[in-house]
Amino acid sequence: MQANPLNQYSGKLIAVEGLDGSGKSIQLYLVKRWLELGGYRVFFTEWNSSDLVKKATKRGKKQNLLNPTTFSLIHATDFADRYERQILPLLRAGFITLADRYIFTAFARDEVRGCSKKWLRNLYGFAPIPDLIFYFKLPPEIAYRRMLSARPKLKYYEAGMDLGLHNDIYESFKIFQGNISEKYNQMSEEFGFIIVDANQPVEKQQGMIRGIISENIDLSKFKIRGTDRS
Repeated sequence: MQANPLNQYSGKLIAVEGLDGSGKSIQLYLVKRWLELGGYRVFFTEWNSSDLVKKATKRGKKQNLLNPTTFSLIHATDFADRYERQILPLLRAGFITLADRYIFTAFARDEVRGCSKKWLRNLYGFAPIPDLIFYFKLPPEIAYRRMLSARPKLKYYEAGMDLGLHNDIYESFKIFQGNISEKYNQMSEEFGFIIVDANQPVEKQQGMIRGIISENIDLSKFKIRGTDRS
């Protein structure tokens, strides 16, 4: 990975990572609302949401056309498009940019699918390391139960069925998520993840996150003029 070039921009980048069902998206939404209501410049982006490649991704998944390499490349294309069109311009413009999943999602999922760790690091070498990375750590079995309670029908690639881990989609999902969890844990020290106990109450997690953001980012620099209510 390249050295972090974020200090050349006036904005800040905050990312959240974790297993499906860890609650990271809810927590990031709460952070977004907190910053918006406080009158700060904030922008939100999420994984695999680029209009440029959305149709191709949907078609590839629907027809089971994606092998590990093409699966990885199509997500890298999605990320590169969002980075150039959204993330980078907003960082330059002085926004706090919130990313619901970042390159670490690819590092975990794609390596589990068999892609080379070195190749993945090079593939995303253009992407700066965020100022803050919150990793919502949750035992895979709890994440699994949460997922099934919210959405009982699993998707083919979501469950890792393309890897031949198990004939049963639910068992495949358990194994796949467990393997991804191991990759996240391995990356934690490498990239300085801030670990959040995703088993704690939502309010406690949010309080911790807001405290860390406030301690590490001078929020006054991101205040929109005319919104100071003090």
